[in-house]
Amino acid sequence: MSVSKRFIAGAVCPRCGEMDTVRMYRDEEREYRECVKCGFSDSLRLDGRPDPEQIETRVSGERSDRAPASKADDTPQPIRILDAGGLRRDH
Repeated sequence: MSVSKRFIAGAVCPRCGEMDTVRMYRDEEREYRECVKCGFSDSLRLDGRPDPEQIETRVSGERSDRAPASKADDTPQPIRILDAGGLRRDH
């Protein structure tokens, strides 16, 4: 049996953000979608029950070509206010 894959008009890939690159197909148990640009793929159960794992997206996914995000430094830092009255402006 041949699987018929069709593009979803206006759909945006959750990983690469490109529009009109996502196609879908289904079998007896699942509906699948895949991006022809970046290779993203996922599936949904036809009975409506969710899968327990989170899908990888541009935001949640870890990429090996990117350095890991560092923890933000939220310690208080002193600031200096400079007096602008001593600056000369030639008109």
